[in-house]
Amino acid sequence: MNQPHHPVHHEHDHPPGPLADASVRLARVSDAPAVGFVQAVVFREAYAAELAPEVIAEFQPQAFASAWRATLEGAAAGDGVLLVACAGEQVVGLAAVGASSDPDADDSTAELLVLAVHPDARRQGHGSRLLHAVVDTARARGRDRLTAWALASAEEVRAFLVAAGLDSDGAHRQRVVGPDGETAEEVRLSASLEAA
Repeated sequence: MNQPHHPVHHEHDHPPGPLADASVRLARVSDAPAVGFVQAVVFREAYAAELAPEVIAEFQPQAFASAWRATLEGAAAGDGVLLVACAGEQVVGLAAVGASSDPDADDSTAELLVLAVHPDARRQGHGSRLLHAVVDTARARGRDRLTAWALASAEEVRAFLVAAGLDSDGAHRQRVVGPDGETAEEVRLSASLEAA
């Protein structure tokens, strides 16, 4: 019986997919410079409308990298876990999760301490992958609730978190974000991590 002949095309008949694999993994000490760079870029963007330019200028990659290096070396890790999103080998995002320090939280509450994706790497799923990894990490540590603080002015960030299942729980605070006591208003979102 003859099989129908299907010509083999060596050229792509469809648009090429992403050039690099996307992944999330635990951060390594060697990631500190890349993590510091991403955080500085994202924080400068996030706080641009909130703080004076001279305060924004204080958000330097080296300062963030030094703090993350100390955390990753164990000097300041505590209960926290730092995760990184990668495009191939390049770190393009970060998320940190740890115990909540809110006065109304108990031992079962985890806090998303930071979630940041470089502007050039957004809308590629890195934020969602990071958030899923944060939830998995929190659950693995026995936590059944996740909270996150977001700038009141950061509508896009809050929309992303709400779409992921977190909701505003009515808490708000003024966070000190500058060397001279400059503050920015934040609102808290939270979600249950218990299986439905």
